[in-house]
Amino acid sequence: MSFPNRARTRARSTVYGAVAWIVGVVQFLIGMAVAQAGYGPPTYSLTGNYISDLGAAYCGYWHGGGAFTGFYVCSPWHLAFNLSIVALGILLVVGTVLVYPAFRPGAARVVWFGLFAIAAAGAIGVGLFPEDVNTSAHVVSALAAFAGSSLALVVLGAGIARDARWRGYPIYTVASGLLGLLALVLFGLKIYGPLGVGGMERLIVAPVLLWAVVVGVRVLRMPAGARGGVGA
Repeated sequence: MSFPNRARTRARSTVYGAVAWIVGVVQFLIGMAVAQAGYGPPTYSLTGNYISDLGAAYCGYWHGGGAFTGFYVCSPWHLAFNLSIVALGILLVVGTVLVYPAFRPGAARVVWFGLFAIAAAGAIGVGLFPEDVNTSAHVVSALAAFAGSSLALVVLGAGIARDARWRGYPIYTVASGLLGLLALVLFGLKIYGPLGVGGMERLIVAPVLLWAVVVGVRVLRMPAGARGGVGA
């Protein structure tokens, strides 16, 4: 009788995890929108500004070195952005812990979990270390968030390829991760094209955020037995 009870508990936990993912993404988008609306002058540019300009703690020109060199930033509502991305990281890692049973046991699930945890920690670091306060920590945190999340999706997509509960999702998951990695490489090479630096950076982030919402909804719609790992 103990196994069904454990499975029921796991099934319930995955629901909470899926909700954590969805709430995390939604509140982050709201935080970005609030910071963007209050940005400037000058007006924030989706193509010409880095995402992290929304979290800059001070207004003025500064020379951070590396990718951030001598441009003007002014984000009076930086706390809205920084708090929202910290919350995103926390909710992503909490959600990942709780959703864990919904994926097939194996090495891929373990690696995915580790990479996603690194990405979540990176997101928290981005908020704790604004680009104009601690540039080195900010850049390392951003790279962990970008690379960790995209790699995690590639690994997970391969791992669920034969899991009947996730039919149709392996290709979508791998494609989302590869798109993020491709955008990250182009971003690192400063090949932005018409997207600009801001658009290319968003192309790194957007596939992962969308994936978290889509998969979160999928988990919520799964039968309880499947969410709890039955038949995995």
